[in-house]
Amino acid sequence: MPDRPTPDPPLALELLVHGVAGAAPGELLGDPRTVRVTGDSTAAVFRRTEDADAEAHPERYAGRPVPEAYCWSRLTSGNGARALWLLLLPFMVANLAHWARPATAAADPAPRAVRTYGVLVRMLALSLTVLLIAAACEVALDLFAWQCAGSGTCTGSRSRLGFLAPGGGWWAQPGRRLALGALAPAALTGLLWFLSNRTWSAYESQPPPAGSADPDAASGTAPALGRPGFWYGRRIVARLRAAHTAAGLLTVAVAVAVPTARYDRRAAAPVLEVLGWVILALLAAGAVTVAWVVCRRGRSEVRADHRLDRAAVTLLPGAALALLAAVLLHACWSRPGWASTGRLPGDFAFGVLMLGQGCCVLALAVVARSLHRRAPDPAAALHGLGGPAVAMLGCALGGVMSGGVAQRVADWLDGGATPGMAGAPLPGPPVLLSWQAAVLPPMLLVLALLGVWFAVRGARARGRLAAAVAAEYPGEAPDGARSRRIAGARTAAALTDSAPWFVAAVSGITLVLGAGALAGAWLSGQVPGEAARGTQPLLEGAARAAQDSGSWLIGLGIAVLVTWGRRAYRDPSARRTIGILWDVGTFWPRAAHPFAPPCYAERAVPDLTWRMAGWTGRTGGRLVISGHSQGSVLAAAAVWQLPPPARRRVALLTYGSPLGRLYGRWFPAYFGPGPLAALHDEVDCWRNLWRATDPIGGPALPGAGQDVDRGPLPDPIAYGRSVRHPLPAPILGHSDYQADPAFAAERAALLARLDASGRGGDPRPEAAGGVPAQQGRVSKEQAGPAGSGDPPGTAG
Repeated sequence: MPDRPTPDPPLALELLVHGVAGAAPGELLGDPRTVRVTGDSTAAVFRRTEDADAEAHPERYAGRPVPEAYCWSRLTSGNGARALWLLLLPFMVANLAHWARPATAAADPAPRAVRTYGVLVRMLALSLTVLLIAAACEVALDLFAWQCAGSGTCTGSRSRLGFLAPGGGWWAQPGRRLALGALAPAALTGLLWFLSNRTWSAYESQPPPAGSADPDAASGTAPALGRPGFWYGRRIVARLRAAHTAAGLLTVAVAVAVPTARYDRRAAAPVLEVLGWVILALLAAGAVTVAWVVCRRGRSEVRADHRLDRAAVTLLPGAALALLAAVLLHACWSRPGWASTGRLPGDFAFGVLMLGQGCCVLALAVVARSLHRRAPDPAAALHGLGGPAVAMLGCALGGVMSGGVAQRVADWLDGGATPGMAGAPLPGPPVLLSWQAAVLPPMLLVLALLGVWFAVRGARARGRLAAAVAAEYPGEAPDGARSRRIAGARTAAALTDSAPWFVAAVSGITLVLGAGALAGAWLSGQVPGEAARGTQPLLEGAARAAQDSGSWLIGLGIAVLVTWGRRAYRDPSARRTIGILWDVGTFWPRAAHPFAPPCYAERAVPDLTWRMAGWTGRTGGRLVISGHSQGSVLAAAAVWQLPPPARRRVALLTYGSPLGRLYGRWFPAYFGPGPLAALHDEVDCWRNLWRATDPIGGPALPGAGQDVDRGPLPDPIAYGRSVRHPLPAPILGHSDYQADPAFAAERAALLARLDASGRGGDPRPEAAGGVPAQQGRVSKEQAGPAGSGDPPGTAG
């Protein structure tokens, strides 16, 4: 209940939420003198200094709201270490595939298909962890401990590796070299566990506000983002972290145990051979257990699940670590006759991983297509295949980054030779990795041609639009250059709508060329340059050029990532740029991959929910939450979490919003027409502003007519010079929506509508026990013709 008598009219508050680029409190509030009202150094709510005591003097704010700003940019770009999140890009993309699931209908929720989709994505994410650790094993165990340390040519030029060379001492035996090299990928696994555990404590372990969400949402039929446990992934992230950590440790153990057991069988050492079989059996059992833990249970959203699977979280990584220690001890046993020749059996392992990922993506496409046919959504990206396409991109990024590291290290160890080619001092990495590098130049060539096609298409569209621009500004003399600039901005903004087909092209080309690389590696058993030797000169030259250039391109890409990360560590502006890249990708909770960058919305959404519910309950005032760009997504998610009494006092103003244009297409189960229509039903006061020159924002609910969307707003505001606009007006695109006169007009209309709704609403207080009373909500159904209630199960 309000802690003081409510003034008439009640005090109004505007809560501003910035977008992906971030902004200082002074920029948002238009005053450099600001004070922090609540929050910490990571995310906080600010006011102008003169508005700090606004609640004590409501008479000062008659006819205007008190401005507040929620600044959350440090959640994604706070310190230099977060720039290293670039290296976790494949994990983040795989996690996005989970949320890109097609929507389901309320009458046919298809729980089995939804569960199958989630299981497939989680298994695909697990394969990416195994791929990363396998690549680290390839570098540390195969290239260094096995090939380089076993070659006098390699160790002769590197004195620091002399103690590993044959005849160099206790560590000279291959098994002991493998055990020593295994410490590097094991340490990498431990680092991933540490980072995930640290962010889990800061993000997923923060409980949501008790009783903040609509009690009806706990039934599981409400939109998913309104469910009490949606922004609380403590249990699943802990369980997946344990499984992925165990998978990484078991991958290292397999990389050491397989060559050791193979030698023991050839050497006819009965005791060691039996121990090897026992270890391999335990490793197989561990792999099955990890897969069972990953597949057994998904997210629980209908309530905030505070439990932890103690057995899985504690015993699984511990058992995998103990098994790895046993494998290393077994490998260190003296085997005087063992010599390292050739390469470790990595071709089969990487081939199986690549084949499994391809099959998993195809199965995911089948399930996604089935879900889309049950509840067709014309706006969904790629007719429901957006999730599988994103998953394919994650696999491609993982393969390129992991294989690229092995290729560059092999090139460095080989000196001037080409790994795998005749005359090279070392056998080099697995043949499949060379084939993966060789398909990169053809793929880039096809994508370049596709980019040229989009550019030509855009130029033609620009010419058609330019002819009609001047007619949109009555009384203005046509100016060809001005019209072309405006048409160019609109054409560039419209390219966003073609992004799904570009992603489809990249995913399809990756799938086809990846299958060709796998077939070439398994059928020839040689690197592309050697496999094409003796064929047509043109083909032989092309194969060699593709192999060499692909290897260098991968290395260049990884070098750019590392350089960008180091620059971001020293340069705050570059660090903010990298943070922008993650604002979209890390909005979603870690439902598939625990080593992905953390979900900042699990902090931001509860922050906004607490602030809105607390302020409206304490003051009885009206509140407009206005979100720009990604801030509009946070605002909508926070409004979904409000209890009905607080929601009746809150209006939603979004501008430059990707809710319908990006999120509705790529994540239809959560932001599709059904969930957004349900939000419109529950929040009577919602307006969305957009421009045709905005590449990110667009209409939120095109089917709702003018009830929600207002646009496209004129941009620029004036075509030429005039008395009112003596200087040329800029093309604003995605920025400065608050400078448009429509912004102030819509905000005033929302506050007036809230005031009218409050005067006509149910004055009854909350129900006993802190559960909000739900009767008496003024909505469009009650204000107009009779209609049905909110549609159940719209989020699937």
